[in-house]
Amino acid sequence: MTSALPASVPETLALLNAGGYVADQSLATALHLALALKRPLFLEGEAGVGKTEIAKVLSETLGRELIRLQCYEGLDISSAVYEWNYPRQMLEIRLAEAAGGADRLALAADLFSDAFLIERPLLHALKANLAGAPVLLIDELDRTDEPFEAYLLEVLSDYQVTIPEIGTIKAETAPIVIITSNRTREIHDALKRRCFYYWVDYPSADREMEILRIKAPNAPEALSRQVVGFVQKIREMDLFKQPGVAETIDWVHALVQLDHLALDPAAVENTLGVLLKYQDDIAKIQGSEANRLLTELRTEMSMSGEA
Repeated sequence: MTSALPASVPETLALLNAGGYVADQSLATALHLALALKRPLFLEGEAGVGKTEIAKVLSETLGRELIRLQCYEGLDISSAVYEWNYPRQMLEIRLAEAAGGADRLALAADLFSDAFLIERPLLHALKANLAGAPVLLIDELDRTDEPFEAYLLEVLSDYQVTIPEIGTIKAETAPIVIITSNRTREIHDALKRRCFYYWVDYPSADREMEILRIKAPNAPEALSRQVVGFVQKIREMDLFKQPGVAETIDWVHALVQLDHLALDPAAVENTLGVLLKYQDDIAKIQGSEANRLLTELRTEMSMSGEA
């Protein structure tokens, strides 16, 4: 069932909360403005902080179709917008030849019609949808190259694409567009100017605890607090890749699966590969450094009465 767009920032915050996404006021404000003014929302931040999840929650809570364009190096129009079904076109030509007396002009018109058009995510997002404007997620735009970025700028300017054989297809209602970037390269200013911008940062300890209560409700409260405290300390270190919220959730699930009720040196040592994804980072934390962080964490929690 399709829901109406939220009419205020508090309603937007409530919408995200209803979908299990713990957001702050600033994110809810940026999202509300993007929805109300029909502008794409450009989300930038480290991998694993919850950028993609925002589009998924919007789709679920609003009852809209989620159309995802996963970006990668070399992404082109045939993969992102449309392409012709060449095998089917060739079959149609063979059938026409076998039947004999085919009208070439009529056949050419038939071959380049909607029946032979394969819609890719961008074109599909512009087509009318009975459930309302879909949520178009353009994920990890920084992985594409600049020519595709320039083409995307043209699409988002008027929410239309031109297919030479058919003409211009324009959206009756603009889709809800969420663009994400992990900032492996800078996105051109021209595209950013079309969007509202928001930097999705690592959550505070309190917000990360709220996330764990939702995403890992079976985890003991004490274990979740220790995990959050440990992860927050790790993020202060000079690592190749800081653990994101996704890794925190995975780590808690792994510890619960192994029946750990609290963090101890052995638990950390045996499961660091769930939290950290690079061997250099694991080597930096293993052993004495992990023990130091655990001791420091226990002291702080004891002084604050959380132990």
